[in-house]
Amino acid sequence: MFEKVAVFEKRYEEIEQLLCQPQTVQDPARYTALLRESSEMAPLVQEYRRYRQAVQREEQARNLLKEPGLDKELETLAQEELAAGRAEQAESAKQLNVLLLPKDPNDEKPVIVEIRAGAGGEEAALFSAVLFRMYSMYAEKKGWACEVISCNETELGGYKEICFSVDGASAYSLLKYESGVHRVQRVPETETQGRVHTSTATVAVLPQVDEVTVQIDPKDLQIDTFRSSGAGGQHINKTSSAIRITHLPTGLVVECQDERSQYKNKEKALKVLRSRLFERAQKKQDEAVAADRRSQVGTGDRSERIRTYNFPQGRVTDHRIGLTLYRIDSFVNGDIQEVLDALIAADQAEKLRQAAGMENG
Repeated sequence: MFEKVAVFEKRYEEIEQLLCQPQTVQDPARYTALLRESSEMAPLVQEYRRYRQAVQREEQARNLLKEPGLDKELETLAQEELAAGRAEQAESAKQLNVLLLPKDPNDEKPVIVEIRAGAGGEEAALFSAVLFRMYSMYAEKKGWACEVISCNETELGGYKEICFSVDGASAYSLLKYESGVHRVQRVPETETQGRVHTSTATVAVLPQVDEVTVQIDPKDLQIDTFRSSGAGGQHINKTSSAIRITHLPTGLVVECQDERSQYKNKEKALKVLRSRLFERAQKKQDEAVAADRRSQVGTGDRSERIRTYNFPQGRVTDHRIGLTLYRIDSFVNGDIQEVLDALIAADQAEKLRQAAGMENG
């Protein structure tokens, strides 16, 4: 492992020198590429240097303990330094292993999130609105831009389905863990006898891709325009600005009616279509790709879930890692980072276990 990291450090130092050269500065494309490469390597190199400092710390303490006539106070301090150096090495080595894990090439991409009401009728649609608000508030806390692409709103303010984009640094690396079936247990607004109902909504998180990554032949598209429909709004049903795009080779259908402009609706719909086509291509390359939408969202049945939101008990439970938080109000207001951090840690631990198994095998 350390030989591999040493190679990265050498390359990192080369890049630092290249970035200071006039000919590099005068070539914006090369300068940007080197800067990106440097920033990607920086965490690994910094952790490696921290590890070497911990090794030196341990060696200095060990040498001090070898000195003859060492007084008791100095000996105690040296023993503490020795233990601290060893502990820091162990922690740093663990972090290096994590940093060396293969990175998901989509992690830095912005995302498209699709939420659909599952089992539970109107209550499931209202829960979809809760999830949309939760992600919107989380995006706001992160300083990310959140924009609705399309939605199918109910009379009570819920969503049969809603599709929106989230644009921000490393958005996919965090939100990809939200893909799956979310289950809610609460007394619905429409319930007159105070009984707790169970409903579901499905979430799919797709990395956004550009036109270069996924090229679409215009001849493969059937584009239909229609009048917007939905709950309320002055613009509804006045002009045919809504867009429906059908990708003929795959049968994928995307609708967008959020914007007044037909052009903008078409642009948004194509963005969603590219993301779905990219996901399909990934699945063909590797059946285990996490972005497989069908494995993400399941069937929407009540028995399938990645997380349960129990309002009467005030708890949120993520079933993948067995984590329960008793602060549902703050959670649905976008305070979800603790669960995401735990999911990332569990994912890294599993990858490390698999890597160790491959090495031992």
